[in-house]
Amino acid sequence: MFTSIILAAGMGTRMKSEKPKVLHRVCGKPLCAWVIDASKKAGAGEVVSVIGHKAELVRGELGNACEFVLQAEQKGTGHAVMQAGEYIKRADGYVVVLNGDTPLITAETIKAAVEYHKENGNFATVLTAVLPDAAGYGRIVRANDGSVLKIVEQKDASEEEKLIKEVNSGMYVFDAESLAYALGKLTPNNAQGEYYLTDTLEILLAAGKKIGAYIIADSDEIRGINDRVQLNEAETIMRRRINENHMRNGVTIRIPESVYIEDGVEIGADTEICPNVTLKSGTRIGRNCTIGTGSVLDKAVIHDNVDILSSVILDSEVDSETHVGPFAYIRPNCRVGKDVKVGDFVELKNSTIDDSTKISHLTYIGDTDVGKSVNFGCGTVTVNYDGKKKYRSTIGDHAFIGCNTNLVSPVNVGEGAYIAAGSTITDDIPADTLSIARARQVNKHVSDEWLESKRK
Repeated sequence: MFTSIILAAGMGTRMKSEKPKVLHRVCGKPLCAWVIDASKKAGAGEVVSVIGHKAELVRGELGNACEFVLQAEQKGTGHAVMQAGEYIKRADGYVVVLNGDTPLITAETIKAAVEYHKENGNFATVLTAVLPDAAGYGRIVRANDGSVLKIVEQKDASEEEKLIKEVNSGMYVFDAESLAYALGKLTPNNAQGEYYLTDTLEILLAAGKKIGAYIIADSDEIRGINDRVQLNEAETIMRRRINENHMRNGVTIRIPESVYIEDGVEIGADTEICPNVTLKSGTRIGRNCTIGTGSVLDKAVIHDNVDILSSVILDSEVDSETHVGPFAYIRPNCRVGKDVKVGDFVELKNSTIDDSTKISHLTYIGDTDVGKSVNFGCGTVTVNYDGKKKYRSTIGDHAFIGCNTNLVSPVNVGEGAYIAAGSTITDDIPADTLSIARARQVNKHVSDEWLESKRK
């Protein structure tokens, strides 16, 4: 067990945004939330985020995901950690310090770094990475025994030290007692008048405490986000991780680099995801489904053996053996049953569609409860809005709705009823009844002059 302290107080000026940097999203989740979740998965007993810039906005977005402490003035990384002093005092042995803008750090790395720290008897351990180009990073200078002798910033490094490829990630594991001791001795003796967390390492070294360094195998994990370019780079890496994880779990993804899947999406084995698909958080897809090119699913629950072709489904449920699309739009709060056909250019809104119903094309169903084995002809519209209020209708099992029917809500169509094509229905229809609601056709003879005027 350890306590995780996440530094999330900065403004993020280079993002050029009104939003705090740590709330920008990678694959549907705020940067800081990725770090919080990684800490919890690694075994953190307590997770504390140090917030500052637009603190209430950050607190509101992250909710009860972690504890919060306020850094009212941003006076450096050491000062930020000082704000979590009460949590450090009661920490169960170890404290891990992480950055809220490094979403690619994994639970496996955090856990391994803590174990390395324990096994090597370190009082502090720096998480490091080896980079082909280390320019701009603080270099790790090691002693002969492999322990950390010092961290040298780029501007202070000698020509020899600049050749070092091992760099400081800005993430650390500390013994809680040693961290508290070092923080108590921190001073702002620098041109910026700030308290630097790296200075705690010098304090511990001066006290004869061993400092170690744990090299992260995948250097991508230390990537910090400072601008929109780096945000995009991190999302590209995270998207690849997510897609590869689904593929290893039995999902076929065609052209994975074109498919966007957010964190928290569940997909069953033998499901196929076609190119240019977007799957947003909260979506759950069953086994042996096909999600066709260009489809967008957001908080959609899709059962087994469903085909969805180039369609949009928002906050709705589709039961097994159902076919949706192409170009269907299922808006929030719909429940579509088993073996249903929702065809091309069909829109559903706040409706339930029971099993084996066919809605083949060019139809709008809103605020309606539809029974089993109902057939909708092309061009059917539920007229559910009078300009002020919306009204609900009911259509019974086995009803047959002719083409170009308007159902003016609220109206109830009885079980087994038939509606003639072109009807506008304003009254309830009893069961097993044929309803015809259209004007009688009239053919009129017209003059040659009238015809000529129309043909000009």
